[in-house]
Amino acid sequence: MKISAFGGKGGTLKGIKISDKVDLRTVDKLARVLGAFDENLNFLARELNLTAYVEGVKIRLEGDAESVSLGVKVLNALAKLSEQGETPDEGRTAYCIELAKDGRTEELATLSAGAVAVTARGKQIKCKTVGQKEYVDAIKKNTVVFGVGPAGTGKTYLAVCMAVTAFKAKQVEKIILTRPAVEAGEKLGFLPGDLQTKVDPYLRPLYDALQEMLGLETYAKLMERGAIEVAPLAYMRGRTLSNAFIILDEAQNTTKEQMKMFLTRMGEGSKTVVTGDITQIDLDGKESGLVQATKILEGVEGIAVCKLTAQDVVRHPLVMRIIRAYEKADEEKPVRRENKKLKVERETSKKEGE
Repeated sequence: MKISAFGGKGGTLKGIKISDKVDLRTVDKLARVLGAFDENLNFLARELNLTAYVEGVKIRLEGDAESVSLGVKVLNALAKLSEQGETPDEGRTAYCIELAKDGRTEELATLSAGAVAVTARGKQIKCKTVGQKEYVDAIKKNTVVFGVGPAGTGKTYLAVCMAVTAFKAKQVEKIILTRPAVEAGEKLGFLPGDLQTKVDPYLRPLYDALQEMLGLETYAKLMERGAIEVAPLAYMRGRTLSNAFIILDEAQNTTKEQMKMFLTRMGEGSKTVVTGDITQIDLDGKESGLVQATKILEGVEGIAVCKLTAQDVVRHPLVMRIIRAYEKADEEKPVRRENKKLKVERETSKKEGE
């Protein structure tokens, strides 16, 4: 069987064409590495501009030396993941390609060590990226952790998993979830109902994660007796939160004053995780409390700042590309502004010379 790259990213092949083989030894491992309908190998071929052949239980790659070398590393990484009981998909293949480009594929071995948590249905939750593993380890070791990164990196979900794990182990007596009630660029008007009904839309991602981890019935009981508390950030003022696992979500939408107020609520025996995406600030020009806090608190003992990137996105592979496209556009803005400024200056000088 032969799989070719059509219109790959590299354009024309660089240098001389070479080939290399990866021996997967068993048909089962080959099937897992190839993916459903060979989606993993197809994706690898397109991304690295390679031609791939399946020969028995071996995969042969053809292309320029650099691409073939990366492809072999990716296939070996996928093989290791399959040995650990994982069934790689296109998203996993994309992540392995990113790691291979950075020369970090060996770090994948650390992901297999233990589950972060177990859902109500018995599903084990494991870190899917090296960045996620570092984030989880930071939560275990520190009292306050800032998880900063783009959408889809698991910042909030993993924080909730760690909170539930700590609660079940009786390390904390309650879980407190909060986030600022800031609309994402649209005015929703006055919502009907009591306070809980009004804040529900803002806190829905937190509810969903908790219900998956605890089960609907247990979640409802814990909410009823106050062991789980979900509230808007404004209601944290004046309180001391002791023996609790506290999560502040969407923290990019806190002001500097709100962030300071929140961080000083922490009492004895508590652990705090602050999550946010500094590329999605909805504060109408005000400086984000998350941006300021990560600058002034990084390096303080007991506080860790974990910066997740597009590499750590665990949603659809297209999400990673969307984030990278926006990052590239943001990097180009200052250059465009500078070029425009120079053009105006040249035109002004030309007019003055005339």
